[in-house]
Amino acid sequence: MLPIIACSIVAAAIVLERLWTLRPEHVSPKNLVRQVHEWARRDQLDPKHLQKLHENSPLGQILATALTHRHADRDVVKEKIEDSGRHVVHELERYLTSLGTIAAVSPLLGLLGTVIGMIKVFAAITANGVGNPAVLAGGISEALITTAAGLCVAIPALIGYRYLRGRVDGLVVQMEKETVRFLDSLLERRRSELMSVSNEPSAPLKRRA
Repeated sequence: MLPIIACSIVAAAIVLERLWTLRPEHVSPKNLVRQVHEWARRDQLDPKHLQKLHENSPLGQILATALTHRHADRDVVKEKIEDSGRHVVHELERYLTSLGTIAAVSPLLGLLGTVIGMIKVFAAITANGVGNPAVLAGGISEALITTAAGLCVAIPALIGYRYLRGRVDGLVVQMEKETVRFLDSLLERRRSELMSVSNEPSAPLKRRA
């Protein structure tokens, strides 16, 4: 029972911590992209603002990577974004593997308790025979309690694991959409700037005397 109780405490702590960390307003703030566009419009994309953006949120970390390499080719920028996205996803999935392990191990711990209880039952039968029902009931009760306890820990842990994985997947899809939209607008802005520079009239040549 002690390992099962420990698993229940750890599982509850992981679920509560991930629910707090994976809040949509924390992972992908609504006005973040608009603020970055405002910085770009005002030419305020300096290292200070990029560092602030990187520390703002997981989405800000991806956007900061895109802005850091904004003068490179699209393929290079996309590769850098994907690399940053993998690190962000790894951070979002922190502790979920441990939660899945608890969901898988808890029933096995309950089964182990069942086996130990049945061993005690047969040992009591061997020592005292079947004339003492109290001894037999104690071993069977231990077997049933550990099985029930393992299932009571495993079922909520599995539900929490599936729910949190689904939330991570949804947040990742949302960040991908925001990042792709931001990347397209960033490249469009760069193309328009290049076209405006190329369309500027050249200075007239001085006539020779």
